[in-house]
Amino acid sequence: MAMSSIRSAVARALLAPKPRGARRYAAVAAAAGGETQPERVAAEMVRYALGCTGHRSSPEEAMRILEQGASNLQGGGEGSAEAVGLLMLAMSTVLYRSGKRHDAMEKLKSTQQVAPSTAFRVAAWEALMGLHMEAGQEISSSVSPDDSVDLSIKDDDNKWSDQDHLKFRVNAIKGLIALLNGETESATQLFTDGCFDFCAGRKNQTENAFFSFGEYLHCVGDFPMATQVYERVLEAGRVENMSGNLLAAGNMVPEEVSLGATCSYGQLLSHSGKFVEAEDYLTRALQKAEEQFGTNHPKVGIVLTCVARMYKLKAKFEGSSSIMVQEGLYRKALEVLKAPTINSEGASKQMDWTDIISLARENNLSEYAELLLIQSNRKAEGERMKEWAEDAWRNRRLTLAQALEFAEPSKPTVVVDTRIGRVV
Repeated sequence: MAMSSIRSAVARALLAPKPRGARRYAAVAAAAGGETQPERVAAEMVRYALGCTGHRSSPEEAMRILEQGASNLQGGGEGSAEAVGLLMLAMSTVLYRSGKRHDAMEKLKSTQQVAPSTAFRVAAWEALMGLHMEAGQEISSSVSPDDSVDLSIKDDDNKWSDQDHLKFRVNAIKGLIALLNGETESATQLFTDGCFDFCAGRKNQTENAFFSFGEYLHCVGDFPMATQVYERVLEAGRVENMSGNLLAAGNMVPEEVSLGATCSYGQLLSHSGKFVEAEDYLTRALQKAEEQFGTNHPKVGIVLTCVARMYKLKAKFEGSSSIMVQEGLYRKALEVLKAPTINSEGASKQMDWTDIISLARENNLSEYAELLLIQSNRKAEGERMKEWAEDAWRNRRLTLAQALEFAEPSKPTVVVDTRIGRVV
């Protein structure tokens, strides 16, 4: 029944008129440049500091610009609170991109406390949950943007649950958490509610939420609907200036959504046996990752793992072999992800990107299983690799062995989410 409701709702959304780039809305006008002078000044500072204008600031320079702006605009009259909120969100993004995830999380917590409206509070919470997920921390799908905020001191009469676009954003994050926790039924309910809200008004910067919905459909095996959702997100990125969405932070910013949707769509195409198109989209994702983060960033390693998996599926589907190509890609991915050696004591429990590293190691091992068994001196090595990968695997919906199987429409599968660096 729930899936039927989802299919009906998303079909209506996808048949609705396409988004137009000039469309803006008063509720979060600060994200598009602002209605007041402080908001417009803050927006320009954010775009400059984050490189949206073509200028590439160093992390130190970017933080100086944003901190100085917040100091100058603090208490400056109408719009100053919104302006400072924008600058604080941007500061957390700079900290995250600098590899200071913990500092970014603390900045987001501070932003939640001083948020001038529910829209800002939801944006900070969304980013905070994204960083918690990336860090592999345990989160309940019942978590809420109100959990760590003293609402008694807030004079904002509008609740996020009463605003469709904010409810969709919150439910999408909760649904993503539910998928990571293996709670597929809870995810279904959350995305069902969110989908109806999206249909009520497909706007207000919900591309990130809609992308998470596409991943949900992909995970549960609804490839046709997932295809339409991914394509719609990618189309919105082409039609609209997504960098104008400043009510986002950390790994939930528009650039991350664009990269994630491109990579996930490439994975879906490979799961559907469309390997020429899959290679095209995964190549685009790799280029995006290298341009945005540099060639040795973990995001590049995550995409390389997806490219290697595509070649493995292609070889299996066609009955061919591409062992050398796959091995080169997996080795590069593990190098960029800074994967510890299999002999490192307790490393699998402490490192970042454990899902991705497990997937890469086990995929690579499966290609060489017969060789390792034949060569008695390497048999023990193969067994250690297998044990290490299974021990590090975190996904609760599917086992590592199930994740390695060739995905088929209507059957559950796993998707690598580049935003949070997790296997969903």
